[in-house]
Amino acid sequence: MAIAVADRLDVLTQDLRYTARTLSRGRGFALTAIAVIALGVGATTAAFSVADFVLFRPLPFPDADRLVRLCEGPRTGAGWGCMNQLSPANYRDFKTMSSSMEAIGAFVEDAINLADGREPLRLAIARVTPEVLPLLDVRPTMGRVFEAGDGSDTVVIGHGLWQSQFGGEASVLGRTVRVNGSPYTVIGVMPAAFYFPARDVQMWMPLAFRPDDFANRTNTYLHAVGRLREGTTFGQARAELELIAARLAADHPATNAETGISFFRMHDNMSPRVRLMLIGLGGASLCLLLLTCANLANLLMARAAARERELAVRAALGADRRRLLQQLTTESVVLTTIGGVVGVVIAASLIPIFAGLVPTTLPIATRPGLDVRLLAVSAVFTVATGLGFGLLPAVRASRRTASDALRAGSRAGSGRTQRVRAALVGVEVMMSVILLVTSGLLLRAVWRVQAVAPGFSAEHVLTARVALPRPKYDSPAGRGEFYARVLTGVRVLPGVESAAFVTGLPMVVTGLITGVEVPGRDVSSGRSLGVSHRWVTPQYFRSMGIPLHRGRDVEEGDTGDRAWVAVVSASFAERYWPGQDPIGKTLVHRGRSRTVVGVVGDVKVRGLERTSEPQLYLPALQAPEVFPDAFDPKDLVIRYSGRTDALVAAVRQIVRAADPEQPISDVRPWDEVLAGDTATRRVQVQVLGMFAIVAVLLSAVGIYGLLAYTVSQRSQEIGVRLALGAAPISVGRMIVAGGLRLTVLGIVPGVLGAYAAARGMSALLFGVSPGDPITFAAAIGIVLFTALAGTLVPARRAVQISPLSALQPH
Repeated sequence: MAIAVADRLDVLTQDLRYTARTLSRGRGFALTAIAVIALGVGATTAAFSVADFVLFRPLPFPDADRLVRLCEGPRTGAGWGCMNQLSPANYRDFKTMSSSMEAIGAFVEDAINLADGREPLRLAIARVTPEVLPLLDVRPTMGRVFEAGDGSDTVVIGHGLWQSQFGGEASVLGRTVRVNGSPYTVIGVMPAAFYFPARDVQMWMPLAFRPDDFANRTNTYLHAVGRLREGTTFGQARAELELIAARLAADHPATNAETGISFFRMHDNMSPRVRLMLIGLGGASLCLLLLTCANLANLLMARAAARERELAVRAALGADRRRLLQQLTTESVVLTTIGGVVGVVIAASLIPIFAGLVPTTLPIATRPGLDVRLLAVSAVFTVATGLGFGLLPAVRASRRTASDALRAGSRAGSGRTQRVRAALVGVEVMMSVILLVTSGLLLRAVWRVQAVAPGFSAEHVLTARVALPRPKYDSPAGRGEFYARVLTGVRVLPGVESAAFVTGLPMVVTGLITGVEVPGRDVSSGRSLGVSHRWVTPQYFRSMGIPLHRGRDVEEGDTGDRAWVAVVSASFAERYWPGQDPIGKTLVHRGRSRTVVGVVGDVKVRGLERTSEPQLYLPALQAPEVFPDAFDPKDLVIRYSGRTDALVAAVRQIVRAADPEQPISDVRPWDEVLAGDTATRRVQVQVLGMFAIVAVLLSAVGIYGLLAYTVSQRSQEIGVRLALGAAPISVGRMIVAGGLRLTVLGIVPGVLGAYAAARGMSALLFGVSPGDPITFAAAIGIVLFTALAGTLVPARRAVQISPLSALQPH
């Protein structure tokens, strides 16, 4: 037994040495094959890992397929997620009337100020009813979660917060922390991999309802999560909830006539565009994998043709067929192994780039790991290609006689092989066209999005979040005093032109929708003709670069004891007073009549790609005494010139002087915020653009390899043509024409496939036509130019063939 093992190891060592010698003699082939394998395996594995991570892998909760989200939606039509949150009254009714749900809980995403003796922090939190954390079925690392009867002064913290702020000490349980200026007791610590409802949430607080919370069914601010009862299907639960929604519409027509239910699995909480992009990424990866296999097959077939005579002679002289197969198997395995290892490195480096496509709406980690299963699938494709085409020469050689081998000469290779290689090149060209067109269309869509005027000027603007905690700042007078102290200090800093507070930055905070009443017009509810509203301090429009069309800005004198006023956008004025002067007109908001004193330009508050509601701006100092903290001005906007770091340090000192417990967070230039609106699109273009570039290069390699092989096989024919007086330029033109003919044969199905792919991704194109002629022409031109470049070297070799040497026997 030991002798047999030693003999096998000796044979393997010989084969490895033989492989090393053959690959070192053909370094160009070896490096090209390894690069092709590495690019295909690496890019495909990275892309499939991200797509699988988001679309197919279960969420990190037990029985995650039973977890669902529900909220209010339109009675007709459907949105991808929560178009409107639930009101407490509707949440209560869905919860009590549903029998298909094992449990339903409600939560609200929020943020708090944490002060524990260190630098104050602004933390993303979730306020949850007692049902939420138990129905997710994830046990805390330490302590417990909320139970019915717990006081409102308890908190559960995340593992990251426990480590960063409390040193990972077990004594954190029972510790008192100051949240928004009030004491709270830590009762539990969640595991490191627990993310809910979003990955940045690191604290959970109790959510309780007062009796008057159920009075207004239009006060929609709750998200709901549920777990399906064992044995209940998703379709059964949806049907039951739709019946409940219809019953509530009949029982409460004044508030629920337009209200339906939006019900979806928690795993599906992403926009259709994100899902479509991830599916497109998987399709592009499959194209690249097929292109890689086709290119590798072409390389191996060229290699086979070059070695066929050698292997045929060895077989004819008595070499064992099994030994030939074993040697070539070893060579193929070595090539694919080296390429696969390099591919793993490429995949690991690409995943951080692709991670920009992971939606923030899912309770999962920011970055997926390298998926070993998908790496294995990619490796199987390439290994199968390598073995299948790598062993071809040994199989063919073993079937030939010595005289056949010696006569073959440089004419080795059959017409069938040539046709197979030509077909593979056509596949490569087709995939290149598809990837070029799709990436080009997305690029044009990004250009169109970036060309949309946001309605403000983003240059030289710094933003920071300074959210005032309740109940410490319940009083409008107290908030006004804080705003005044901070703004007075900031406005006198060197380089500062203006500064103001606003409820929420446009495109960052989008859900500030309210209803208004305009004398002589129907009441506008937040669900039909709602308007986007923000509470601002003076100088907001100047700080944001929003043009003032008519009237005046909000002023320091717009206080609660003066006439209540409002500034509206141009679209607001056009909706309610078309063709009239809106200055001096009145509207009613939250029961108070206001006079319009100014008209400003429209702003893309929902982002560059979405339609925005008309805008209403209200003076911060004219807020009612009873005022939801969600509407507090909390974002500081500063227009300045000079050094950003010096300004940030000075602003921090001013805020600390106004309130030592007040954190300042999310400090960033406004143009960075604006760039974030198109960040996902830029990742899309980068990924598909990279795939397209790789595809074009691989196609060029395939065309070059095929034509170089053709020239070598037709060297005698070319020599005869030249000897009989053919012009070298005509010979070169023949080779170039052959390459371009192959390219055109691949372009035709590529254009059809690209158009079909573009139709499928039309939701991502932002008005760019799926058949955009400029994009298609550019893609075809790039492919033709690349193909032409790939034909030049073989054509040059053809015209330089010596007729005398070509006619000599080989």
